[in-house]
Amino acid sequence: MQLAGKIALVTGGARRLGRAFTLALAKAGMDVIVHYGHAAQEAEETARLAREQGVRSVTLAADLEHAEEAQALIPRAIDLIGQPPHVLVNNAAVFLPGTVRTTTLENWVQHMRLNLRAPFLLIQALANHLPEGTPGKIVNIADWRALYPGRQYLAYTISKAGLITLTQIAARELAPHIQVNALALGAVLPPPDRDETYLQRLVQHIPARRAARIEEVTDALLFLLRNDYVTGETLLVDGGAHLF
Repeated sequence: MQLAGKIALVTGGARRLGRAFTLALAKAGMDVIVHYGHAAQEAEETARLAREQGVRSVTLAADLEHAEEAQALIPRAIDLIGQPPHVLVNNAAVFLPGTVRTTTLENWVQHMRLNLRAPFLLIQALANHLPEGTPGKIVNIADWRALYPGRQYLAYTISKAGLITLTQIAARELAPHIQVNALALGAVLPPPDRDETYLQRLVQHIPARRAARIEEVTDALLFLLRNDYVTGETLLVDGGAHLF
């Protein structure tokens, strides 16, 4: 897909990797819709930075843990910009610890609602609103842990594993005009409640011996969007962490 002049919706696009994805798409010439849950100020700043690239950018608030708000996001985007987005990046997620013994029902439900149910509802809505035969791209942001599960993040890992399966099923059903892929990311940024020492410990178990640079992650996203022959793929961008 030629990206310039197309429209993208990035969920959780206000900050951290979501902001990086949004700005990379803007730099590629795409108009961008910055979805946010509660980070209104950061979303407006991200939209402002995107507009500096000479594209249109607007913000759209929704609490994707609520099914009705997730279902309404694509129709609201259409009302705002006049047409369905060509690209959907399912980036919004929650990442909380929990083991088999300690994971609470609340922890489990929160991960499933935001990390799996919301992407499904958004994919469904986009597929139903894109005119027949219109090219579309969907990229789901997953995690290498979903393919090589470890301990400590039970509900998160299972939700991302489900997202990868959803990617494969949607890719089969929505072909040939809509391609659906996933990025399985490794270490990029420390969690909001951790500092750089967290990454320093983590990279000792990564063959690359470092965290990913932001542009290495956004380049992977752009590859999946520009290539029209890759679908149903989960691209590992983890510095080889899965090899351990």
